[in-house]
Amino acid sequence: MIRKNLIFPLVFCTLCFCVISLSGCLSSMSTGSSKAKTEATGAAGGATAQNANQGLESCDASLGTMAIYEEDSEPWYRYLTQDLRLPSTIPVIRLLAQQSNCFVVVERGRAMNQMMQERALTKSGEMRAGSNFGKGQMVAADYTVSPSITFSAKDTSGAGGVIGGLFGSVAGAVAGGFKTSDASTVLTLIENRSGVQLAAAEGSARNTDFNLLGGAFGSGAGGAVCAYSNTPEGKVLVAAFTDSMNNLIRALKSYKAQTVKGGLGTGGQLAVQGGVQEQQQVAAAAPAKLEGVMTERVFNSAAQTYEYAIVLKDKSRTYRFNSPRKIMYKNDLVEFSLVDGKVDEGSIKRLEARYLQKYWQ
Repeated sequence: MIRKNLIFPLVFCTLCFCVISLSGCLSSMSTGSSKAKTEATGAAGGATAQNANQGLESCDASLGTMAIYEEDSEPWYRYLTQDLRLPSTIPVIRLLAQQSNCFVVVERGRAMNQMMQERALTKSGEMRAGSNFGKGQMVAADYTVSPSITFSAKDTSGAGGVIGGLFGSVAGAVAGGFKTSDASTVLTLIENRSGVQLAAAEGSARNTDFNLLGGAFGSGAGGAVCAYSNTPEGKVLVAAFTDSMNNLIRALKSYKAQTVKGGLGTGGQLAVQGGVQEQQQVAAAAPAKLEGVMTERVFNSAAQTYEYAIVLKDKSRTYRFNSPRKIMYKNDLVEFSLVDGKVDEGSIKRLEARYLQKYWQ
């Protein structure tokens, strides 16, 4: 059993060790620190990438141009920007998309206002000659990617309560810095010309943050000075979006277009009783009725069958078929149907006798 008079010296020594170990953060600064990086790291220039996440999926050739649309009226966006105080997800997704070389990213966000301002200056005559801001240079976005955060939570209980119960309130504050953050994100890809959703991918990440000084000193100077020891919620969200991007790219590499019988947007296969769609489907399922003149009926003695020819009323096509029975409609106008493109013998019905002699001769 640990004696009470040893608890506070033990905790005090622990805190002192943490402060001494992290004292370098008070007086030194370095660029490119690994502690400040997220899963979306490095840079991209055209089709090349530097210091990119080695686990990021990539493409040998781009699949098309992509714009990113972020729905800022959704609850997840308010949670991201107001509760977590994190910025837009668009810069992260842009970096991931360009580093992957699977998409060419086009601007459709706030910088679009600046682009249009430059064009307005050209139109006003203020631009110097040779600025080359003529019409017809804007690149179309083939696809739109829409991000969303479906779940994000922090668990600050558990270890803190247990250690606090064993060692007292000060040690409990230290242990309270153990935080587990979960994030789940979705990227949806829309084809802009058709409006069809081509792909959607979920991604997730978990991070455990050992924030010893943050729990001991609260939100005061200590936690602020050594802030890198308190992993931002943003890092786990970036990791989740990286996972989403990887899953999206994997899905697109094996992409196969969905098909609907009859064509996309023509009514679909799920009809409502009594609706126009159902009536069209019933009509399409029923054999089409055609009208034509039976111009030939020749008996083939070798095959012991009759050979027939029916010419459509507008003379656009001739249908031939054989039958062992004699059909008494030669030179007559008949009505008939097709089954798999062939004349259905049982559907033949006479409409007008001697049509050929009356109208075609």
